[in-house]
Amino acid sequence: MSLILETRGLSRIFSLPRAGFGKERAVRRAVVDVNLKVEEGARLGIVGESGSGKTTLAKLLLGLDTPSEGEVRFRGQAIPLADMHSFRRQVQVVFQDPRSSLNPRMQVGDIVREPLECLNVTENHDTRIIEVITEVGLPKDLVQRFPHELSGGQRQRVAIARALAPRPKVLIADEPVSALDVLVRDEILSLLADLTTNLGLTLILISHDLSVVARLCDDVVVMQHGTAVEKGKTMDVFRAPRHEFTKRLITAVPRLPGTK
Repeated sequence: MSLILETRGLSRIFSLPRAGFGKERAVRRAVVDVNLKVEEGARLGIVGESGSGKTTLAKLLLGLDTPSEGEVRFRGQAIPLADMHSFRRQVQVVFQDPRSSLNPRMQVGDIVREPLECLNVTENHDTRIIEVITEVGLPKDLVQRFPHELSGGQRQRVAIARALAPRPKVLIADEPVSALDVLVRDEILSLLADLTTNLGLTLILISHDLSVVARLCDDVVVMQHGTAVEKGKTMDVFRAPRHEFTKRLITAVPRLPGTK
């Protein structure tokens, strides 16, 4: 397999407001010297507690933020700042909460159509909308409805359809099921598993939930304070963690009474 996405010495440092007159400006290191290699067709999970740098890392991978140091490379080349349309057709995102990521004033069909128009996708838009709506398990007549008329699971399926509409090669999902109830979450995880397999997608899943990563991802990166403290095959890392922080994460996973 060939590398599709790679980071080299990736860091993101934010300047904080001065504590007082004449004092030096403090900084926050959100991402610190992260080196990743993601092969085409891989499923990579990025886990960590709140504030660990997961979402900042996702924004850097998407080209939504600029690194303070290092670089992101797609298919061996730095992200093409002069041709972001081409990059965004290849790398798409599903956000955490479809209530806020979907425009409430737009019908579902127009929501899915939007990236096709913005990214200058040349294929027939009406045909592609129906095709991708069907791929995510929604009825065709849903295209005329508004987000508030849908259930939480249906809204997230629409968000996934929108991301898939331009036929990307990489799908970055930032906490895609954390806003859903348990049963709907299971349906969306099954959908993501099927889609990545059937469409040959590379999946990068951002999550604080180790069970979600264990279910979907072959490889995992554990983040703490902006640093990738542990990497490896998901089951190897979860069964025999080497870093103390990873051990604490695994220990903190709740178990139902009566289970081992």
